[in-house]
This record gives sequence, C-alpha cells and structure tokens, in this order.
Amino acid sequence: MTAALPTSEKFVVCASCDAGCILKAEVREGRVVRIKTTDIPPLRENICIKGVYAARNFAHPDRLLYPQRRVGERGSGKWERVTWDAALDDIADRLRRVVERHGPEAFAVSNSPWNTCGEHGSCRRFMNLLGSPNWMSGVALCAGNTAAINRMVYGWFPFPDFNQTNCIVLFGHNPKRHSWTPFYNMIRGAQERGAKLIVLDPRKSESAERADLWLPLRAGTDAAMCLGWVNVLIEEGLYDRDFVAKWTVGFDELRARVAEYPPERVAAITGVEADLIRTAARLYATGGPSVIPWTPITDQQVSSTSAIRLQCTLRALTGNLDVPGGDVFTGHMPGMLSECDLELHDALPEAQKAKQLGTDTHPAFTYRGTAALAGPTERVWGTRYANVVHGSYMASPPDVFRAMAHGTPYPVKAFFSLGNNTLMGFANMRLIYEALLAQDLFVVHELVMTPTAQLADYVLPGDSWLERPHLWDGYGWIPFAQASEGAIDPPGECRGVYDFWRGLAVRMGFAEQFPWRTVEEVLDHRLSPSGQTFRQFAAATPFFPAPPAYRKYERAGFATPSGKVELASSVLAGLGFDPLPYYREAPQPDAEYPLLLFVGVRDDEYFHSGQRHVEELRKRKPLPMMYLSEPDARDLGLAAGDWAEVATRTGTMKAQTEVRPDMPRGLVRVPHGWWMPETAPGKEHLSGAWDFADGQLCGDGEDLLDREQGVPHLKGFPCRVRPCADPRPK
Repeated sequence: MTAALPTSEKFVVCASCDAGCILKAEVREGRVVRIKTTDIPPLRENICIKGVYAARNFAHPDRLLYPQRRVGERGSGKWERVTWDAALDDIADRLRRVVERHGPEAFAVSNSPWNTCGEHGSCRRFMNLLGSPNWMSGVALCAGNTAAINRMVYGWFPFPDFNQTNCIVLFGHNPKRHSWTPFYNMIRGAQERGAKLIVLDPRKSESAERADLWLPLRAGTDAAMCLGWVNVLIEEGLYDRDFVAKWTVGFDELRARVAEYPPERVAAITGVEADLIRTAARLYATGGPSVIPWTPITDQQVSSTSAIRLQCTLRALTGNLDVPGGDVFTGHMPGMLSECDLELHDALPEAQKAKQLGTDTHPAFTYRGTAALAGPTERVWGTRYANVVHGSYMASPPDVFRAMAHGTPYPVKAFFSLGNNTLMGFANMRLIYEALLAQDLFVVHELVMTPTAQLADYVLPGDSWLERPHLWDGYGWIPFAQASEGAIDPPGECRGVYDFWRGLAVRMGFAEQFPWRTVEEVLDHRLSPSGQTFRQFAAATPFFPAPPAYRKYERAGFATPSGKVELASSVLAGLGFDPLPYYREAPQPDAEYPLLLFVGVRDDEYFHSGQRHVEELRKRKPLPMMYLSEPDARDLGLAAGDWAEVATRTGTMKAQTEVRPDMPRGLVRVPHGWWMPETAPGKEHLSGAWDFADGQLCGDGEDLLDREQGVPHLKGFPCRVRPCADPRPK
C-alpha cells in the first residue's frame, strides 16, 4: 500500500470577498487540497462557498501566470509574453514621460484593498512620493465613503458590538450564509440571545423574513426614513438628554430640520405606514443597547451623505455610541502600524492635494474634505491621518473618468487598475471605456483576463491570498488583527502588488522610501511597535482581538473640530454644503421609463465581478438573473427564465427573468458584475460585459449623484424592461 502523503495546515485570511474570514488551508505536495474553518470559537462558523472553492479559483487554467504586453491595437486581444524587468522598465519610462509632459496629477490609480491584500500602503506611498493625489477605489461606493462621512460626525467609523446588543437595525443590508458570512453569524447569534431585528428593505429579503419588524420602504428613501425616526425620538423625548447637552453641537438646528419630517410626511415619501415608523423608532430607542451596522445600500443614493449622517445621529441621540452593545469606536490596532501610517500622506505637497479630482465638485472624502479633521484626529487618535476602510483622501471616480476621457479639468493619461475590474466597478461604463482607451499608459495587475485587462497595455499576473503572507487589521476598522501565513508559493511568475510597487519605485528613484525588499519585511515593520516579527506573531496567535474599551470620548473628546458629535456639521459648512442632513428626491419613473431600478444584487457565489470562471460556482448560478414581481412579469409578458433587456437613459443590459413573490410591484433588481469569461474577449465583446454588465445602466449626471460625495444613485431610478432574445453566442 502507498503511504498517505503528509498534509500540513496554514492559517490564511480569505480575500474572496471583503469580510476577511480567517481559515485553514490544508496543503499537500505544494497544493491546497482543502480550505476549512478554524477552531477559534468566535470564528469557527465563518466560511462561505467562495472560500471553500478558492483553491479551484486560483488553480484555474485561465489564471494569468506571466507578464503580457499588448502588441496589437488596444483591445484587439494580441499579446506577447515579456519578463517582469522588461515590463517594469517600460512602464517606468512611459510613466515618467507622462509626468514630464502633464505633471504627476496626470497619473491615476484604481485599487481595491480586499483583492490586493498585501500592498500595505505601497500604492498610496508611491503616488504620494510621485506627487499624484488621484487614487480611487471601489470603497468610494461601499463602506469607505461611509467611514469618511462618519468621521465628519464624530471622528471615527464605529463597529457594532453584536455580542452584547439587544436590537439590530439593517437598512437594506441582507447578510446571508454565503454573503457577508461573519455578519450573518453574529446577527443570528444575537437573535438567539433574544435581540430584536428591524429590517428596512423594499423587498421581503431573507433578513426581513426573520425580522421582528419589517419596513418595506421605497427604494432610495433611506434619508427620509431616518429623518422620520429622529423626529419621533425628539418629539417623544426618547433621547439621552445628558449626552446631547454635554457631547453634541447643533441639536436645536437639527430639531428644527426634522420637525419638517413628521411620520405622516415620511410615510408619504417612503410608502411605510406612519404608525410602523413610530413603532420601529421607539424599539430602536428603548430596546437597546442597539446597533445600526454598516450597509452598502445607504452608501449609494442621492442623499447618501445625509442618510449616513442621520444614522450617526440616531446612534448618538439614543446613547448607543461607544457603549457595550452599541456601535463602538476602535481606533487603530494597538501594537502595530496601520496601513495609513505607511502611506506617507505628508509627502504629497499641499499644491498637489489641491489638484485632486473632485476636490471642488464632490469633496467629502478628498484631502480638502478631510482637512479640518487632521488636528482633531491627531488629538484623539494620535495620528493626523485615519484612512479607515481606505475611505479618506480619495479622488472622486466620476471626475477622474471625465479627466481621463475628455481632459477636463486637466488630462489624466496614465492609469493603473489593480485587482478591481475598473471598467465594471463604477457607474457609467461607457464613459469608463472611453477613458481607458484614451490613456497613453494603461496597466492592470490581475489574476485573470478581465474585461478591464482586455483593454490594457500591460497585464501583470498577481498572487492570491493563499500565496502570500499577510497581516489583516480589518481595513483599519474592525477591532482585531489576523495573520495569514501564505499556504503555497505563487504559480508561474505571479507576484504580489507590493513587489510591483517596489519594483516601480526603485526605477522611479524612490528606492530609499521602499527599504523593505519583501512583503514579509513590511509585515515585520508593521509589527515593530510590539517587538515581534510577523512569524512570531503568526506562530503565537493568528487572531488577536483588541481589548474592549468604552466611552473613550470622555478622555479626549471626539475627533471633530468641536470635540463633540456634530449634528450640524462644521466640516460640511466649511465646504459650502448644508450643515444639516436633508432628503433629496431622485429622478422618478415616467411614461418612457415606468419602473424603478435597484442595481447591485450580489449573488452568493460571486464577489463583485469575480469568480465567474469557477466551474462549481457557475453551476450554482450560471446566468445573470433579474428579479421582478409577479404582477410586473405578467404585465411585461415575461415568465421565469425568459430573457429581458433592462434599459435606462444611460444604457442597457440583459438578464434572465426570475419572478419573485418577495418583490414589490414597480421595482426591478438586477445583479452586479456579470460577464462570461468563456466567451469572446476583445473590445467588441469584452467577454459578455457589453451584454450583461449592470454598470451600463448607471448614470453619473448631477441629478443622480450625491452632492457631497459624488457617489451615484443606484437604489431606485427609472428604467424599462422588454423581452429579448437569448444574447449568448450560439
């Protein structure tokens, strides 16, 4: 008999989505043969199908293994293999020419922190040394922007204490067993203890089915609902008078504003009965301690800034801020340097910060928008920069793409996309396509040949989270550190994003500012305050939670200009915006576009536009599915499985029909991030992106952008639906 091959186990932090679950990888003969949960009690249930099949993802035959350089027309699909040195030499030379001709601000980067775990601030570090302020990310539409707006109200982005809470409020977010799994498990655990659940969602989602109260609000009206809740709290005296008197500013002004939104008016706006609005607000205020977890839904509306601020206001008014069972401030992890500490924001001259795209139009998360928080952040948190969830000091994506495509207000001619499929990751895909084609230099660092990569000059093969050591601190937000040991070596010539930036930095004259030769040396540096190396930390404790502390504001106040919770924002007032939250109506259906569209359904099997090439996942969800109510499907002549075209004033996409009894009449939900890697590549087809990508539907005109942030309204705007032929190649 043949002896069984020895198997070793490594701790790894999954980056197949943005939840960062710590798992174990079983390794045999240099291959990961199984991915499973750990036996760490708080984390042992945290795994989803994306993590289970991750090894199959990274071992896929279509994995990029070697650097490739475009040799034909851009988007023609013609490539030649080159060495890393040849690629970096040419990229550095061409980037240098762009900077010499147009200035460093002509260089922009789109980077997603979860897909490129392992950069450890190297991207921003390189850009700040070069002199470019034009960094952006998908976090501009998801969590990062929430963090930036939270900082304006009380100086940090709190995290919910699910273990001790008695009431949870979900604004549209629908964590499931295979989607945001840790949140799902924490919410279910809290409910098993007896915690109440309030869900606000136009459809009766899985979370709404389990809720104690379900408020079926009209899509895109989160800010109005929050104004109604605050009205109830103030009018019925359900707020913490002592905290408000001592620790807030702007209460009287806020009281006057929310008086304009009694429950009856909010009912007319949201479609939820006034009595149910009152009942929900009372339960949140009196059934605590209560939490309002982050939600991607509120992130993406024309009144996003106001709605996020109002959720902050609800936490503060009810005494649920930085208390056991409430929403808790964490600060940076003790004993280690944050990624923000490595980003060298002070190296970027003020004159260059002032050139950041969006700084004049939508400044909320730009350098200008956060400048007033620098001193207070240092006073409270010990650093002038707090890039929580990477959501501060960003350029505005719509402004960047216009500069790339049209040269206004100045040209951007070199663009790097790292692990985020930029073409499909933001609103107005047609504009992004034009922007990418207009570049003098376009570089992609990726795992597979995405639609974005198909348009690049260089496609460089990245490593995966199974193949690199990493230290995860929850994006500077979640209160623990996790070690990912790196289970196997990268295949072919795949390299991590830190190696890419350091290789480019050496060629651009920044070698002294990138002294760490490997990513493990960076990890040792990050852990230097603790006196440990990365290997020592990983061997001793792969999971280190920060010790809890509460009411930290009593020691140093809040990290705002006033030192208090700013219910009326001095920061926004200084930027020329309304200091008080408000509700703004989005464009509504008309005769030509009679339905409301909700963009961004996340299939459990995939994260954004990733994993579509994994056979096991595609078998579970082979095609893009659009959700319709039974009456709407009947009126449109559609049955389950029929193909339909969804159209807006910006563009179209196609999907199969899924008729769902939980959908309200008049609302259409379309999935996010669909393309088909098995179909024809190149700019004419983009592997199905021209047929199936939801980014074509989303406009970015001023009527569809949040005024302060510039984020697009994706949760309720006009569309039409018509039957169509099966668009798949025969």
